[in-house]
Formats: sequence, structure tokens, C-alpha cells
Amino acid sequence: MLSFIRLRAVDIIDIMLVALLVFYFLKFLQGTRAIRMLYALIFLVVVSFVARWLDFKALGLIVNSLTTVWIVAFVIIFQPEIRNILARFGRYRPLRFLLKQEAGKAAMDEIVEAAVQMKERHIGGLVVIERDIGLREYADTGTRLDARVSAALVVSIFTPPSPLHDGAVIVVGAHIVAAGCTLPLSETTYQDGFLGMRHRAGLGVATVTDAVAIVVSETSGRISFANRGKLLTNLTPSQLKYNISQALLKEA
Repeated sequence: MLSFIRLRAVDIIDIMLVALLVFYFLKFLQGTRAIRMLYALIFLVVVSFVARWLDFKALGLIVNSLTTVWIVAFVIIFQPEIRNILARFGRYRPLRFLLKQEAGKAAMDEIVEAAVQMKERHIGGLVVIERDIGLREYADTGTRLDARVSAALVVSIFTPPSPLHDGAVIVVGAHIVAAGCTLPLSETTYQDGFLGMRHRAGLGVATVTDAVAIVVSETSGRISFANRGKLLTNLTPSQLKYNISQALLKEA
């Protein structure tokens, strides 16, 4: 009965590749606001198939007229996620140099120490560490420093009345390239309580790029860590160091 269906080896490979793409795309969207929008789009697609199958003229006309709009809406809605996915294609390199890893470890220790000092003194701070997606567009909004990372320098930048204490510090490798930088704000305003501007900025840059952000709350002194659109709050210094090393040095 189904003899006309011939399943070739290339068809099996094709199906497996499509399944893997769908799986990793959904996994990437898991836990983000985009997953709910994706469910809505899938629902509209199902409605269109049902309308055609049942030959609903009016409903089918409306659904068909929205076909091109869906494609444009998909690109607009998932623009941050699509940008992040495409930018990560070139992230993995076969070799990393030992000196770069050592510099990264030294900078990480200084940043963690700075976070501890700011936590104890209730000084608000936001440090962003660049990975493979360049942060030049955000660094250009601040003041160029090009100084080696040190806990003392980071704390002094964020200590009022420093003119740069309200912005973000951007770190590339073992150097602070700019301070007082403006970052994109996340649309999330509540996550385990109200998110202030620093937390929204840290979460925002960690959503649209592959950078990681360390945020110290001025009011509570809590240390937070943003990575891949997720925010971990109320971390201890050891937990902060672990998360930074997992995000940076493990993939180096």
C-alpha cells in the first residue's frame, strides 16, 4: 500500500538534522519571553491548516493574508534571539592560548574582589565582560580608559561622587576599555523582586550579546550575575567566581 514511499539514507539524515535544529532552537528559547510568542505563532499556523482542511473560506482568507506578516513578525519578535544565535556561530575556536587564559583568571579574581568590596560598602556597580560579540557600540557611549583590571580601580570608578559611577564598566580580556557606558535595558522588570536599572541593563546586554554582567546592588549589597538572558541573584563570592569561570574560562 505504501510501496511508493521510498525512504533513503539521505532522507533519514535530513530528518535528523531538522529535528536537531528544532530541538536546539527550542532549547535556546527555553526560559525566555520569546517561547510564549513562539507558541502563539505555532497556534496561528495550526489554525491556518485547519481552515484549509475544513475549507473555511472566510477564515482561510484572513489566515492566508497574514502569511507574509508572520514571517516579518517572526524576525522582529525574535530579533535579539536570532542575532545572538547567528553571532555564536563563530564563537568556538579550536585553540586558545594559555597566556590569554591566565590573564582571564587574573582579571576574574580582581572583578570578584571588587564585587566583594562593593557589597560590603553598599556601592552599586555593573561590570560587563566581553566574550566573542564585540561591545564597541556600547563602549563608545562611555569614557575610554584602557586600563588594566584591578579591584581598586573598579571600586573607585563606582564610588560616588565619581562622574562614571552611574554607567557600566566594560572589560575586554584583562583591560577595562571604558566606563560610564550605557547598555540596552531588559524588558524584564520583575525577577525575584523588582529589578533596578543596573540589573535591567546587565540582563539586557547579556540577552542581546554573549557578554556576561556582574551587578552589585547599591541598596541591598546583593551580587547578581547575568548570562545568556538569565539573571542569578544573591550570589556569594565563591558562587560568583564559579559562574564567571564556567562562562568564560571553560569555553576558552
